[in-house]
Amino acid sequence: MNPLSKGSSETWNSVPEEIDMSLNGLYKAVFWPVDQDDWTDDWMYREDLTPVTNATVNGQSGWVGDWWKNAYKCIARANDVIASVDRAADVLSQEQRDRYVAEARFVRASQYALLLARYRNIVYTETMVEIDEALTAEQADPEMVLQKIYADYDFAAANLKTEYSANELKRATAGAALAMKARIALQMSDWEVAKEAAKACMDLGIYKLHSDFAGLFLSKTKNSVETIFGFPRSIELNVTKGDCQNYVSRNAGGWAAKVPSWDLFCAFLCTDGLPIDKSPLFNPHKPFENRDPRCTKTIVEFQTPLLGFMYQPHPDSLQVLNVNTGKKVNNNDTRSVAQYASYNGLLWKKGVDDDWLKNSWKIEPDQIIIRYADVLLMYAEAKIELGALDESVTDAINQVRARAYGVEPANVAAYPAVQLGSQSDMRRIVRTERRMEFALEGIRYMDIIRWNLAEKVLNKPNYGLLDVADLRKKVIEPKLWFFPQAPTIDEDGVADFSIMASAGLIKQITIRKFDASRQYLWPIPTTEILTNSNLKQNPNY
Repeated sequence: MNPLSKGSSETWNSVPEEIDMSLNGLYKAVFWPVDQDDWTDDWMYREDLTPVTNATVNGQSGWVGDWWKNAYKCIARANDVIASVDRAADVLSQEQRDRYVAEARFVRASQYALLLARYRNIVYTETMVEIDEALTAEQADPEMVLQKIYADYDFAAANLKTEYSANELKRATAGAALAMKARIALQMSDWEVAKEAAKACMDLGIYKLHSDFAGLFLSKTKNSVETIFGFPRSIELNVTKGDCQNYVSRNAGGWAAKVPSWDLFCAFLCTDGLPIDKSPLFNPHKPFENRDPRCTKTIVEFQTPLLGFMYQPHPDSLQVLNVNTGKKVNNNDTRSVAQYASYNGLLWKKGVDDDWLKNSWKIEPDQIIIRYADVLLMYAEAKIELGALDESVTDAINQVRARAYGVEPANVAAYPAVQLGSQSDMRRIVRTERRMEFALEGIRYMDIIRWNLAEKVLNKPNYGLLDVADLRKKVIEPKLWFFPQAPTIDEDGVADFSIMASAGLIKQITIRKFDASRQYLWPIPTTEILTNSNLKQNPNY
């Protein structure tokens, strides 16, 4: 018998308050993981590699099982809401019930999209599954799953609110459904659907770019008009972004261990819109000058203040200025003073401010799942891949680029506005734009996967600075600091440091590895394969 004193699965979701509680549970952070930047060529963590970047990922890798398990847990909860919402028919109109179902279907679609893009060969169900059924379930046709995801997003877009008032709890919206539909379509190379969904989101007229690129990622910026779907964080409620010290300079009390790669640093264009090996504005000895503004908003420029100290990794800068006291202090951000200072001289700047030094290294920036800049660039990319090259493509890219320069897109004299070119030219432009715009946001991994670039960029060494004695002898004394020369940048925007490495002017820190025969998909978790003999492992795992 159902207990009368507490909630029961047989009667739950009979009133709006219960449905709200059920839906709230679908927004738990564990259900919305983000691809890790350390799986990409944008990253260095001293001499460490990950199972992705050393090609050892397998069905027992921790996150491989966690993402699968948590996604299906969330899907089961969403399916339960969809199946039981009619219990509230006596107190809710059909329109209200449709809105609740739409929210659950949005979440379900997002979870299946996460699984489809990474594992591809997955189990699909729209109903609550008994244990015996789960133990014999078979993998579904990926194209069928994709169409089901589209149908869920379409229902959500048609039935969810477009926006919420200031005093309402922010939940999934029609715009979020359209943006997330565009994302999975792009990841599956379904360009027409990606274009249409992105355009529909743009046409809502609700979202726009945050006025200040750097400010968008700070804790003080809450619920930006650029954020289409995301979650708030709160120090008070112990919902925070962690692992801060690994990103922060050693002078400020951090460890300077997780840093941007030189590959990323060299991907930022110069202010004339050209890559560093083609632009006359690039000086390898002053590599931050004349670069796209997102460069110095993403990576700390040398001899600029950071969290109370001037940042300078030069080995002869044994002391630096404490800008708060006006006095010089030992420079723990150069390896000539501190052995474990940044191995390549770089530090992250994106999202970092004085809040990082407070509250025991807990910070509360919004967790952005998808933002309007992504929609604009997805629209542009889809049109490019369709060969539908027109002004709407350059308009979308230039909105993003102009914001970086702090000017209006129409003010083409104030920034390197993109001009329409060939399909290959435009493809290179939009891919570079994505890399400059979304660094450290968990976007790069799926980009290099869907562009089939992972086997290229993740089979290259990660380079850094020479040991101090050699650095002084080979780089400092000949006046070649910071880069001895400009690396070449190929058609995919990938830097080649091999000439400097062969000359002994830089140091190989790690050798990344990526197995193209299997790693474009994740393995099905081993526990699932062992439990259900009907499941087939992905190729070459």
